[in-house]
Amino acid sequence: MSQTIRILDPLAGTRRHEPIVFSVDGDLGEALWWARTDAGARVLCQRLQADPEPGRTRFVACLSFEGEAVLTLEGPVEGEGGQPAGIRELEGREADCFVRLDTGAFDLEMCSGTAGGLGSSKWGLRHFRSLEDGFELLPSGNNAIGGFYGPFFTPENGLINPPEHTIVSIETIERGPVLHHYRMHGTIPDGLLDELKGKTFAIDWRFTHGTPFFQRRYVVDDFQTVINGRSVTNKITVGDEFEGGVGELVFDRFAAYGGTRYRSGDPYAGELVAMVADTVAHSQNQNPKFEEFRAQLADIESAHWDLYWRLFCAWENVLGEEEIRERLARVRAASHVEADRPDRRPWLLTDAPVDVSAVPHETIFPGPASKTVEFHAASGRAMVWWTSAPSGAFQIVQRRQSGWVNWGSNGENECPELPVGVDIKTAYGHFADLWQEVADQLETPPRIVNQAPGS
Repeated sequence: MSQTIRILDPLAGTRRHEPIVFSVDGDLGEALWWARTDAGARVLCQRLQADPEPGRTRFVACLSFEGEAVLTLEGPVEGEGGQPAGIRELEGREADCFVRLDTGAFDLEMCSGTAGGLGSSKWGLRHFRSLEDGFELLPSGNNAIGGFYGPFFTPENGLINPPEHTIVSIETIERGPVLHHYRMHGTIPDGLLDELKGKTFAIDWRFTHGTPFFQRRYVVDDFQTVINGRSVTNKITVGDEFEGGVGELVFDRFAAYGGTRYRSGDPYAGELVAMVADTVAHSQNQNPKFEEFRAQLADIESAHWDLYWRLFCAWENVLGEEEIRERLARVRAASHVEADRPDRRPWLLTDAPVDVSAVPHETIFPGPASKTVEFHAASGRAMVWWTSAPSGAFQIVQRRQSGWVNWGSNGENECPELPVGVDIKTAYGHFADLWQEVADQLETPPRIVNQAPGS
């Protein structure tokens, strides 16, 4: 007997390859099944192995429709000369590639990291290309989508380099033509703060066939600490990076849903850059590693931002620990004062997208939001983020000198603001003019309004 699933979209508009998870009666053993819509289209369904329900079988399908659809499960996929079209695995480009996927929407590469201390050592998505226009957001592999930083990688904790010194193990949860679901596992290196030592994390990533967005969720062992003079309990900084090359920006505007409340400029960055310059010019430290960094930082404005952080990381052994502590204490003290001076640029409220590269330090700190966008004004390409709980603040960087663009869930002075355990959906495509509609769809998925046996 066939089983029928009715799907209702609470929002107006068209859904494109929307992932639909549903359950049917019975323990069905076959991995792939066909279903058919009320319009007669055949839809591939992948049986889910994780989180089984006794006496029920869970499936995922990707469905394009408008308003309402009825899906009838017909029978298993059999004898069709190979696996039906869906997500494909490709040969990786990076040495630490765990998997490279052609999802039908994106060509992306998930890496486990090498702990080599370089931008190219990061775990996460180190390549991300849209199949619609062929545009690559991370061409060099020296940056990554999906890293998380604060409160662990902060001056207070003495680990102010991004997770370039950690390696993650990656577990495959689901792997089929409709859905690939991976779970990263990692241990955070111990820093200076006792309350942040011995912490582990896991990150779930979900990619579905043809879907113009992907999903992730970060889980970290419970913690409580103080960053920037504020208590931080189970809040993290998630950072997505993009690169266009020197003088080029992948995205050159930022906006938050309902209007952007923000302050421009980054006094901490200014203090850090000044300390980098002072250290390179005046440090009495003499060793080959220091000379290597001195050469790389000859053009400070165009240098990879991570070099600023790595110079003051004890793990790099560029400087002695006493000098690191003394210099960073000066940076923190000065930047905390500068961030809240009476003559600091005021908070602004605007309905217009913000031209981030036109403001001091090419950086803004927007206020709380759950739906945000960065887009390229001329081309219309856009990246949209929705978080199931708002981040209390963001740091948005669009630095034309280096071509580096960042979306980070932290406030000033590296204070993390995104609650642990929230769901994040990230969409990419040429929809700068429609990004709010896209954000609404990320926030409000279709509903299964009834599941009844059919004949």
